[in-house]
Amino acid sequence: MNTKFDELLDFPCRFPFKILGLADERLPDMVVEVLQQHAPGDYSPQVRPSSKGTYHAVTVQVTVHSKEQVELLYQQLGELELVKYVL
Repeated sequence: MNTKFDELLDFPCRFPFKILGLADERLPDMVVEVLQQHAPGDYSPQVRPSSKGTYHAVTVQVTVHSKEQVELLYQQLGELELVKYVL
């Protein structure tokens, strides 16, 4: 990835990840599992269902320490089977 996170953010900082995925009760746990691997912490994901209930939006605040860590988390979260988008 060639992002400008290092120009836009002062590390370390809190960074919100919003993950859009299929409505499955496993989704928040899968997201937290990835976060624990690359940014261990105490996470309380917020889950909001879509209007038709087909998708869930999971939002998590993560303390990140570098541009590379943000990019890695985007990549790893995007590879989860239930995930459609990571914002």
